[in-house]
Amino acid sequence: MAKKTSGLSFREVMTDIKKKKFSPVYLLMGEEDYYIDQLTKALENYVVDEADRDFNSMVFYGADSDIGKVIGSAQQFPVMAERQIVLLKEAQTMAQAKNQLDKLATYVSHPNPSTVLVVVYKGDSLPSTSALMKAAAKSDCVVFRSEKLRDYQLSAPIVDYCASKGIGIDDKAVALLCDYIGNPLSKLFGEIDKLIVAAGKDVKFINPDLIEQHIGISKDFNTFELVKAVAMKDYPRSMMIVDYFSRNPKQNPGVMVVATLFNFFSKLFIATVTRDKSEASLLEALELKSKYALTDYRTGLQHYNARMALAAIHAIREHDCMSKGIGSTQNEYNLLKELIFKFFTAS
Repeated sequence: MAKKTSGLSFREVMTDIKKKKFSPVYLLMGEEDYYIDQLTKALENYVVDEADRDFNSMVFYGADSDIGKVIGSAQQFPVMAERQIVLLKEAQTMAQAKNQLDKLATYVSHPNPSTVLVVVYKGDSLPSTSALMKAAAKSDCVVFRSEKLRDYQLSAPIVDYCASKGIGIDDKAVALLCDYIGNPLSKLFGEIDKLIVAAGKDVKFINPDLIEQHIGISKDFNTFELVKAVAMKDYPRSMMIVDYFSRNPKQNPGVMVVATLFNFFSKLFIATVTRDKSEASLLEALELKSKYALTDYRTGLQHYNARMALAAIHAIREHDCMSKGIGSTQNEYNLLKELIFKFFTAS
């Protein structure tokens, strides 16, 4: 059996499943569906051998299920097999779901050792104060929370996913995928899978050229390169990139571009007022995961002080109002050019 815990990572839970070290109960919950779906699929494949699934694999769906029947099925013994699996999928769709799931508390406290009960609760996490979660905390039950990742947290999962496919990826390629694909992970990883298939079985490394060729994201004209140009105060380069955006609006919506610029100047301001500007200190202060991610902020510190960074943030807020038709009727890319001009002339 898996050891009692409520803090295992996705990889740790998946590793135990593949080693057939099962817990009698799995509570899979949270906003990020991808990891929940992967664990659910693995449990369906590993708990019961394919030849035994007709009699030893029971699946319930929240909206159509009675919690009493779920418990009753979990209390039964497998038919001519070592174990059985009982899955309650889409548990969040049950009427008064949280109250209904609390009825599992008694079972979770004394589970059937020959049953693996899996409860899938998407879109939210059950409160730690609920009867079910209190029982889970005292039992040999795996509780996995799949939290929705923020944009700055996507780099590590991308690298990890590529590594699981036996493929490397460079930092700029990671940044392009974060900026232009982003959440949810199912979409992000799906694009990586398509790229791998399109590139051929011999591909061993993903770089910006490969992304441009097979996904259609320009390696030279993207928000990543715009931030780099703005950080360097390279005005001609910045305008060239915005011109490209205006000709390719579907791939480069103004809202996304401005959001990226706001994120850059917000973090740059933090960097300007951080006393210790060592690499380790700035990585922690800016919540960055790699030295490469720090490059543009190091460059920005050479060209902007705290006052200038604040002026840029103020200009972005004014731009947001004008882009919504307040005080301006210009299109979003002309407004974006004006915004960048303000960055370069702030003092």
